[in-house]
Amino acid sequence: MPSRRGSIVDSRDARGSAPPLTVVFRTHSDIEASLVRGLLEAHGIYAALSSDVPHSVFPLTIDGLGEVRISVATDQADEAREVIARQRVAVPEAGTGEGAADTRDLSELELRLGHRFEDPRLLDRALTHRSRANEDVSGAIADNESLEFLGDAVLGFAVADFLFREFPQFDEGQKSKIKASLVSTTTLADQARRIGLGDFLALGRGEEKTGGRRKHALLADGYEAVIAALYLDGGLEVARDFVRREFAEPLEDVRSPEFWGRDYKSALQELVQGRELPLPEYTVAAESGPDHRKIFQVQVRVQGELMGEARGASKKAAEQEAARRAIERIEN
Repeated sequence: MPSRRGSIVDSRDARGSAPPLTVVFRTHSDIEASLVRGLLEAHGIYAALSSDVPHSVFPLTIDGLGEVRISVATDQADEAREVIARQRVAVPEAGTGEGAADTRDLSELELRLGHRFEDPRLLDRALTHRSRANEDVSGAIADNESLEFLGDAVLGFAVADFLFREFPQFDEGQKSKIKASLVSTTTLADQARRIGLGDFLALGRGEEKTGGRRKHALLADGYEAVIAALYLDGGLEVARDFVRREFAEPLEDVRSPEFWGRDYKSALQELVQGRELPLPEYTVAAESGPDHRKIFQVQVRVQGELMGEARGASKKAAEQEAARRAIERIEN
């Protein structure tokens, strides 16, 4: 069975004449290969992907079907291996190295994330802001910036994959609009607050004094770093399941008419005013589920009469659907 994480290749595999290429990384995961290629290109090293899967049959490389290889120009091969190796030293393999016993107790956060880490140091590092690392004169504390870079790529893939499957009827522009909304700093900061991520961040004294635990950008960066830690510790499915689960509420907002410029609450208000009726009244009839993943049941009444009722992962989405149903009832 192939290893979850790919391998750095030392053997030369020069192909082509100008310039010759050398294979520097092999994996059975197309996603891991894409992430490593992104890492190399972020360091100015152009990387090419190749695989054993016949492209005449599959236009894309599919995880588990053949080996995926990353090749770079031969004169950049040593530098590429060093970049990959540095990333792995910075993010150690589970259960190896020293210092694991010194990791903070993050069991409460693990419960909120729905994953027990094999290597808690990954989660600890994902929560360590550079202001905390800079205060350590020994240089032994690493910050979360490289994990943030990786998490951005994993999150982008997970969201794109979900949108591809969940909204097949939408065109590229519509999917891009949804993705931009879901991965925005504001949304990620809100997601971080939902799981109380700010309480677990390791900050320097300066950031602590200036309210770093509440800063949008800092929370969003930490959230992306945590997604990378989930990916490295548990694999792609663990990270993807987390994203699917935690983004259920933001996706409900995306499904709401307001997101696309259709506001049923405003339409209902105009409808009842046109008939000289009192304004609609919305009430939350029931709530269910844990605090970080609630389901709301909303009722809308006009002149005391129940006209619409709906459930949703946010009050806003439930109110919109209840208003839509009320309009249908009034007009029909």
